[in-house]
Amino acid sequence: MTSTRYHLLHDTRYGYTHPVSESRQMIRLTPRELDYQRSLSHQLKIDPPPSRSENWTDSFGNPVRTIDLETSHEHLFIRTESWIEILPRTTPDFSQGPTWENVRDTLAYRAGRALPPDILAASAFCFESPNIRLKREFAAYALDCFTPGLPLMLGVRALMARIFNEFTFDPEATDVATPVTDVFQQRRGVCQDLSHVMISCLRSIGLAARYVSGYLLTLPPPGKPRLIGADATHAWVSVFCPSVGWIDFDPTNNSTPSLEHITVGWGRDFSDVSPVRGVILGGGSHTLDISVTVVPESEFSLVYENGISAHRDD
Repeated sequence: MTSTRYHLLHDTRYGYTHPVSESRQMIRLTPRELDYQRSLSHQLKIDPPPSRSENWTDSFGNPVRTIDLETSHEHLFIRTESWIEILPRTTPDFSQGPTWENVRDTLAYRAGRALPPDILAASAFCFESPNIRLKREFAAYALDCFTPGLPLMLGVRALMARIFNEFTFDPEATDVATPVTDVFQQRRGVCQDLSHVMISCLRSIGLAARYVSGYLLTLPPPGKPRLIGADATHAWVSVFCPSVGWIDFDPTNNSTPSLEHITVGWGRDFSDVSPVRGVILGGGSHTLDISVTVVPESEFSLVYENGISAHRDD
């Protein structure tokens, strides 16, 4: 496989029923620099222009832009535009490597035991977090896939496939505040929900798993053009394996991410990598419109010359 380049356009627009006198926002929309991902260019446009802005890196290594708006405004528009190059990843042989019990025991806390830096860092992803729960029900669900002596990655792949087969992708079933226990019970949700369920299952049996936020190249229906704004943000799961590192799994699509996934950031769960998060003074109620377009370099000219928007009639 060779590398692939994508043009990424992500628009976020808030409209307020009353003027906002002050706003402070954290923006996590800058793709990470990784061994398999390079940011060729990245631009951030904000309207109205912020009074102050600051670039920094959070505790997970994600790039963050903080903005302050101190003038009255009735809308907030944020546009990120990037060119990203994705390189092929080296995928280990899942049938090799340590058993899942060995990894569980390696990550387990023991008083007085000094941990290597990579194990210590991974252990932070073994516990509950705002959107992740450790429950007997999650452990029992996972253990149907993690049979005794099974290599870790074969167990993770089996769990991913089970979630894919037994859960229904349903954008109407949940919102960002739906508890993971409710998602697990109703077996419906979106990529965020399925990732939270898989992480809850893995952590409930003592494994380290983190939430990954980014984008996925989607394919238009056969015979239809690629539409501007028709894509969305995406989420998947990364699992730690000693001596190998972190390996990604996408339960929404039952796949191991490769050239079609663009990584923005990762954390314990969605709350650590929300694309835009902040506080406002005033504003009343608000509307939110998000438009995402991921286009391969080979289709860039055709898509934007046609200019067909997903918000227009065909």
